[in-house]
Amino acid sequence: MKHIIKEVEAILKKTLLVLIGPTAVGKTALSIELAKKYNAEIISGDSMQVYRGMDIGTAKIKMEEREGIVHHLIDICEPEESYSAADFQMNARALIDDIYARGKLPFIVGGTGLYIESLCYQYRFADQGSDEVFRLAQEQFVQEHGPEALHERLAAIDPTTAERLHYNDVRRVIRALEVYHVTGITFSEQQKDQVKESPFDLCILGLTRDRKKLYARIEERIDLMLGEGLLDEVKSLLARDLPLHAVPLQALGYKEMIAYLHDECSYEAAVELLKRDTRRFAKRQLSWFRHMKDIQWIDMDENFHNNLQCIHGIIAEKFQDHLEYITNQTYK
Repeated sequence: MKHIIKEVEAILKKTLLVLIGPTAVGKTALSIELAKKYNAEIISGDSMQVYRGMDIGTAKIKMEEREGIVHHLIDICEPEESYSAADFQMNARALIDDIYARGKLPFIVGGTGLYIESLCYQYRFADQGSDEVFRLAQEQFVQEHGPEALHERLAAIDPTTAERLHYNDVRRVIRALEVYHVTGITFSEQQKDQVKESPFDLCILGLTRDRKKLYARIEERIDLMLGEGLLDEVKSLLARDLPLHAVPLQALGYKEMIAYLHDECSYEAAVELLKRDTRRFAKRQLSWFRHMKDIQWIDMDENFHNNLQCIHGIIAEKFQDHLEYITNQTYK
C-alpha cells in the first residue's frame, strides 16, 4: 500500500524544469531554446535580477533576447527594497501553480544556489527571531572595521556558512550572525535539519565548462558590460542615495565600480578586481551546486547541437507523461 501511495503522490507532483550553473556558463541562450521547445515560462532564480535599474551589471536578459518567452521575477523590486530567499520561495511557488494551471511548463533558470535549492526542496524559513540592537551593532562594526572583519566573526562560529558567503554580502553575513546570536544554533546546523524532499517532479540540468574557458567567458562578459555602460548604471544607483550596505550596492560589478568612483582605487584596478571576484563567485556557485542532488550535468564545451539532443533525451525520459499533458493543453 505504501508504495502505491508514493506512486500516486509522484503522479500528482507538479513538473518543474530547472536550469542552473555558474555565471557566464551559457544558461540564457539555452533557456530560450528549451522554453520554446517545451512551452515553458521562465522564473528567474537570480537574487539580483529582481531589482529595477540593475540591468547591465546583473546580465539581465534584454527584451529582444526573450523571443516572446514570458519571464517572471525580474524587475519586481526597487533597489531600496529587500528581497530574500523566503520571498523568492513564496513568489515562485505561486507562479509555478499559475503556470502549471495554464498548461505550461514552469522553468526555473538562475545561479543563486540558496534560492533554487530552497524552492526545489521546500526549505522551511521559520522565524528565528531578530535583535535590532544586535544588527545595528554589526552594521556599525562594518562601518568601522570593514566587511572582511565581520566575515571573520562569522567564520569563527560558523565556518560552513562563511565559506558560502562572500564577505561583501554584508546583509546575509549579519543575518547568519544574528541567527546564532538569537538561537545559539548556527545557520549551517539549522540547515542540516532540513529534509530535502521535493514537492515537485524535478528535472535539474546543471551546466559546466572547462574552468579556463569559463573564466575567459567571464572576462569577455565583463568587458562587454563595461562597454554597454556599467559605470553609468552604477552612477545612477548612487544618485538614489542608497546606504552603502544596501543589497544592490554589494552586488558584483557595483561594489567594484563604487570603489573606483570613491577614489579608493584606479579604474584599471577596479576592473581587475571585478574580474577576480567574478571568477571566485563562479567557483562558489559550482561548489554550492555540487552539493545539491538530482542534477544532470551538461558539459557546455561540447557541440551545442549534441548538448540539445542530450538534454531533450533527459527531459523526455523524466517528463514523458507531463509533456503529453502540456502538449494537449497547448493545442486545445
